[in-house]
Amino acid sequence: MDFTFTEEQQAAVEAARSVFSDVAPDRAPSPALTPGAVAEDIDRQLWNELARTDLLGLTLSPDHGGAGLDPIALCLVLRESAKVLARVPLLESCAVAMALQRYGDSTLAAELLPRAGRGELILTVGANGRSGHDPAELAVTARPYGENGENSENSENGASAGDSGWVLDGVQSAVPWAQVADWIAVPAHTAGGRPVLALVPRTRDGVTLADQVSTSGERLAEVRLDAVRVAARELIDAAECWEWLRSLLTTGTCALALGLGERVLTMTAAYTGKREQFGFPVATFQAVAVQAADRYIDLRAMEATLWQAAWRISTDAGGPLPPAGDVAVAKIWASDGVRRVVQTAQHLHGGFGADTDYPLHRFHAWAKQIELSLGPAAAHEEALGDLLAAHPLG
Repeated sequence: MDFTFTEEQQAAVEAARSVFSDVAPDRAPSPALTPGAVAEDIDRQLWNELARTDLLGLTLSPDHGGAGLDPIALCLVLRESAKVLARVPLLESCAVAMALQRYGDSTLAAELLPRAGRGELILTVGANGRSGHDPAELAVTARPYGENGENSENSENGASAGDSGWVLDGVQSAVPWAQVADWIAVPAHTAGGRPVLALVPRTRDGVTLADQVSTSGERLAEVRLDAVRVAARELIDAAECWEWLRSLLTTGTCALALGLGERVLTMTAAYTGKREQFGFPVATFQAVAVQAADRYIDLRAMEATLWQAAWRISTDAGGPLPPAGDVAVAKIWASDGVRRVVQTAQHLHGGFGADTDYPLHRFHAWAKQIELSLGPAAAHEEALGDLLAAHPLG
């Protein structure tokens, strides 16, 4: 396989490194010392800088003011963002924008996407369902407006009189930065069990938010929808839309895991190269070197499976399994790999790794959040098993 990146993708990496070079992982209070969320808002300074350098519009088409690049480019940027624990909804906003651009109503896309690319508008998505254990689309029901006798006299709540809109009921938990997002993408299912994706303004009548906090101290929300109306153009009913968006979110999460793991292993190499015992750097001890080498192998496996999944999503290329199979393999490696990397880093740092004045504990908290986001390794192993049963190899 040739994973050589294009000039445009490499330029995106250079731009990202320039932006993130000024970001310190400890810019926000420590999650270990903060009882709630570490901050009420995203890192607005960084968000504005990402918009200024056109990285928020990286995957938008030129018609919407973007660069027209693919999910691989987005994953490259996400990889860099995780190295500094960037506190911005870069994955969620870009992924929802791409789904709207690919499957959604063209007029709604023309209204929202240029603003999203300029950083004027934040998008997020509820991908965890009610509990994080069941498919997210099963947590919300979508029924045609008027099915239960509603009238269309009030046009301020999404659809106008006579419009064939929809009504949403249900809950999505652990929605990243829903409190500051302008639009929330909500997966749902129809009476026939068909998955759909609704785009709902945060301020829409019937939408209520309850604060939640991630393991990494970032602000999440339980989003409850009580008879929330959405216009027909705000609901994407393409059969493959939600599966594609979830695959993109999962692959982007793998990119975050890779970037975080690479930064942690670099920190560990620097520390063990300076820390001495018996007059020698501990990095020269065989037991330390072997553990570090094992974690390097984990990272390379995480990288290979990540780019395979990103390539399948970007190109719609065929294979012995659907793209979901490659995504599952990438997430299995990312979940287990990033956990092993941070655990080994803590061990090789000794007590220094638990010092809250040193940033390693922050990376550990973020790694645990990433490991469990959109399903731990075991959940994706089960999904991969189902795919192998449905698509026998050979």
